[in-house]
Amino acid sequence: MKILIVNNTQIPAAKYGGTERVTWWLGKELNRLRHEVTYLVAAGSECPFAKILVYDPAIDMNMQVPDDIDVVHFHFQVSNFTKKPYLINVHNNPGYGHQLDRNSVFVSADHAARHGSSVFIHHGLDPDDYPRPDLSKKRTHTHFLAKAAWRVKNVKGAIDVATQSGNKLIVLGGDRFNLKMGLRFTFNINVRFKGMVNNDEKSVVLNSSKALLFPVLWHEPFGLAIIESLYFGCPVFGTPYGSLPELVLPEVGLLSNSKQVLTDGLKAVAGFNNQLCHDYAVDNFTVQKMAQKYLMLYQEVLNGETLNAVNPTLIETSPKYLPWTE
Repeated sequence: MKILIVNNTQIPAAKYGGTERVTWWLGKELNRLRHEVTYLVAAGSECPFAKILVYDPAIDMNMQVPDDIDVVHFHFQVSNFTKKPYLINVHNNPGYGHQLDRNSVFVSADHAARHGSSVFIHHGLDPDDYPRPDLSKKRTHTHFLAKAAWRVKNVKGAIDVATQSGNKLIVLGGDRFNLKMGLRFTFNINVRFKGMVNNDEKSVVLNSSKALLFPVLWHEPFGLAIIESLYFGCPVFGTPYGSLPELVLPEVGLLSNSKQVLTDGLKAVAGFNNQLCHDYAVDNFTVQKMAQKYLMLYQEVLNGETLNAVNPTLIETSPKYLPWTE
């Protein structure tokens, strides 16, 4: 099968870049399965296993897709595309009233249901992109892994939970001085800010971490940080919003919108089994599983089927910030 993967950013991801990582892993696995993969992505992209075409937002998408492609996998919403069978991944939380394409695919069951759909595929990571975890390694700190500039990621809540439970916290994805957020974190010897990190730096931190602190204040569509952390044997302490209840089972984490409950739970983090967390991630969230599911959807659209009976759209609004009990 000749598959075109389309996104409007560069690949590969140098540091932060969840969608870029997913598209890279997917294309790599499809290539391993002997499908012919081409990327239509932003200028400056490179790839050793697939052809690169440069995406131009000023040109009609029908004109940019090669004639010999069998199916197109978009990673942003497009309109009036008719040239080839296609599907569109939804990675974000579109605003209320925004109608999505009928061939939209969401990234968690909750993400789909909130838009009146049942079509979703969980992300899967590529273990080859990470060093094999040393699950016997001493765990010395907790970690936060997200864009700390986004208030919905609630880095302040993560700092409070770590500090009040007597744990050190390493923040990956943000700096102490953050003008975009409009706040300045007070000096705290238990918190270390490392900013944006590459995969190697991130892996070192995760492999010696007791837990991921992920107290998000929105409906998280998926959360790649969750499965990366579980892969390194880290249980997840987060809020019960969006995808988290379907990803974080009681055996591998604790969910609550109460800072006190998460703080008390983190004090007993030694009760979680690092090997079980790792095995759970490998059993459920790998690129091999993800690719097989997308191949099934590719076949559906190649057969002329439409993935959703109606255009998905957000069913109801939610507060800008979901509840977080101090």
